[in-house]
Amino acid sequence: QVQLVESGGGLAQPGGSLRLSCAASGSIFSFYVMGWYRQAPGKQRELVAVINQGGSTNYADSVKGRFTISRDNAKNAVDLQMNSLKFEDTAVYYCNTKISPFSPAVWGQGTQVTVSS
Repeated sequence: QVQLVESGGGLAQPGGSLRLSCAASGSIFSFYVMGWYRQAPGKQRELVAVINQGGSTNYADSVKGRFTISRDNAKNAVDLQMNSLKFEDTAVYYCNTKISPFSPAVWGQGTQVTVSS
């Protein structure tokens, strides 16, 4: 069973930056897709960014140009660099992976990101 552990959340000011990291318990080289989702209070969980096995990425419109997802197969980790943070980026951020197109999704425990002045 793959396990995901997120780190790097915290408090940032508007316009600031944070970097989230998600460490997997096994080799991610062959994982079908890895990504980041977020859930703000009172809202549904939403996709932030995903990266597939080939390195192709997809971003939510709200974070395009500000966030960058990257995958380090050597470290078995996927990171999310968040720049130009806005108040509305405040949420719990979850790491997610599907080992294959047919396997169930695996979630991390989440890390809180708060953007406040």
